Amino acid sequence: MNAMHIISQDKTLIDALKVINNIREEPLVLFVVDSNQKMVGTLTDGDVRRALIRGINVENQIYEAMHKDFNFLRKGIDDDVVNIHRQRDLKMKLVPILDENNFIVEIINLEKYRTKLPIDAVLMAGGKGERLRPLTEKTPKPLIKVGDKCIIDYNIDNLLSYGIKHISVTVNYLAEQLDEHFQIERDGIKINTIHEPKYLGTIGSIKFVDTFYNDTILVMNSDLFTNIDYEDFYLHFKKHDADMSVAAVPYVVKVPYGIFQLDGRNIKGVTEKPTISYYANAGIYLIKKERLNLIPDNVFFNATDFMDSLVSKGFNVIRYPVSGYWIDIGQYDELERAREIVKHIKD
Repeated sequence: MNAMHIISQDKTLIDALKVINNIREEPLVLFVVDSNQKMVGTLTDGDVRRALIRGINVENQIYEAMHKDFNFLRKGIDDDVVNIHRQRDLKMKLVPILDENNFIVEIINLEKYRTKLPIDAVLMAGGKGERLRPLTEKTPKPLIKVGDKCIIDYNIDNLLSYGIKHISVTVNYLAEQLDEHFQIERDGIKINTIHEPKYLGTIGSIKFVDTFYNDTILVMNSDLFTNIDYEDFYLHFKKHDADMSVAAVPYVVKVPYGIFQLDGRNIKGVTEKPTISYYANAGIYLIKKERLNLIPDNVFFNATDFMDSLVSKGFNVIRYPVSGYWIDIGQYDELERAREIVKHIKD
């Protein structure tokens, strides 16, 4: 919570203007609290100007100029993704979350964060990246640069922008470089590196994450380059009460020949140069936390093995179509394609 936006109602308007003047790169909004630190109003620089026009003196207390009918969300009641999305649609910039006693427990900056997703994220970063040798001989693939950032940092920054606060990275090959890379917090969030003792496939190492704080877990490959909408992905997952949702990208096959429709040896028709559309696994998954107990301990286990296990046991495994760009940076041509795309992306 950013204390710079909180001010006592017994302060003067000139005090408020001084506080607002010191705010840098954030919305110019103050949340007003009483002597018990309970929220009682909001104040902007515009409110102060209008108060002065009405004849209120700058030495008068904030209470005389603040909005007493203010916007907020209630902790545990309406501070969910749907209501935060509505706040964004209403063009709100800072949204306070209050507890049952009107104490401010959090302030969401919707200019900086898209939402606040109640999920934990685990990025798989233990592979050797052999198809990108010699680039990966001394550098783990997630730390290869795309533009001015490492591949993995695009994913970390994207997750942070959705308000995700618990992020782990499972490491193996050249793990010490990733340990060092994540020594410094990102936006006040510590990225945890988890060492797998041996290669455990594309999901097996998740069993080494000690603690999950939410009931929904996002698992993804660390070397993807994508602008998937994680909020929409999460809402789709919840809407369909899925046990696992698999992000999927369209894959189109254009057959350059006429294809027979056969009944045994008999030709029943011809489809001329058909285009066949499939959906391919994008390497990004949302999973109910309690389903992770189906992953065996310390055994090589891929996400596809996990999918098969869930399906065979009758659990609800669904597809989520990715509508934006998606590149699996596994080969040189994909790396170059990502580097070309990033030239046209604005921060």
